[in-house]
Amino acid sequence: MAPKLPVLKPTVVVKALLRADFYIHHQSGSHIQLRHNLRLHLRVTVPFHSRFDLPPFVILSILKQSELTREQLLSLIK
Repeated sequence: MAPKLPVLKPTVVVKALLRADFYIHHQSGSHIQLRHNLRLHLRVTVPFHSRFDLPPFVILSILKQSELTREQLLSLIK
């Protein structure tokens, strides 16, 4: 059974993606656009509202965009 996704802060998710070899391409308003250094087709948008946490359905969307598994994301957070 897959581990349950926690509610995470946007800063934690962005730092995890940076560890996964993504880089910040640009920021448009309150959304950060990240791209992968080697896998150029990967683009991830992270809503960056400092006062709000990211709910699990948003984290699932980020996982699909980044082609990471739940386990990979959780290991990058710790």
